[in-house]
Amino acid sequence: MGRLKIMCVGYRKWSLDIFKKLIEDNSFIVTVFTSKESLTYEIVEQLNPDIILFYGWSWKVIDEIIDNYFCLCLHPSRLPKYRGGSPIQNQIINGEKDGAISIFRMTKNIDEGDICFQKEISLEGNIKQIYNRIYEVGLEVTLKIINDFIQKKLKFTPQNNGIATYYMRRSPKQSRITAEELKSCSAQDLFNKIRMLTDPYPNAYIICSDGKKLFLTESYIEDR
Repeated sequence: MGRLKIMCVGYRKWSLDIFKKLIEDNSFIVTVFTSKESLTYEIVEQLNPDIILFYGWSWKVIDEIIDNYFCLCLHPSRLPKYRGGSPIQNQIINGEKDGAISIFRMTKNIDEGDICFQKEISLEGNIKQIYNRIYEVGLEVTLKIINDFIQKKLKFTPQNNGIATYYMRRSPKQSRITAEELKSCSAQDLFNKIRMLTDPYPNAYIICSDGKKLFLTESYIEDR
């Protein structure tokens, strides 16, 4: 086998940082795609990659690509929990303190493929800190998976669909902190909502008496 051909698809900063490290490793031939418009079956056929990595990707992949190529996806949750959109936000809003990096072989059903690696990460801190953990653990796990793929030692574990949970992608209007939430939610709940919605996500906000939105990008809880 010559140099492994890896096609990398994603647009999140943490995913691009992982791809950059793969590019720097001259053991691989790496091609990166960051837009859904450029991802056509004809392009994939021309490149004929050994592995396609979908990291930090938000759109459904066409069936032809999944059916004919070895596609792996990184999902930042402990699958089969928190399948679907906005996994980090949905975990934090539910009070989860620990999540995981799950890398699985893609199927036509979203986030349901067999898992080849899973490793715990903390969900404490701000989004930037969580992203740094995703990058660090994601790179470590990806390099191991690539090595196992080359050595033909890659193993997969089916997900337990019976315990799976699904969440929809959060919409910008869900970033609003309502008057009712200010009355009924704990300081920790509101702190979690603000910290999970810092850039690049639609920031938390309140609507003031003049109708304008006041955005909240940082907060802390008084330590009595």
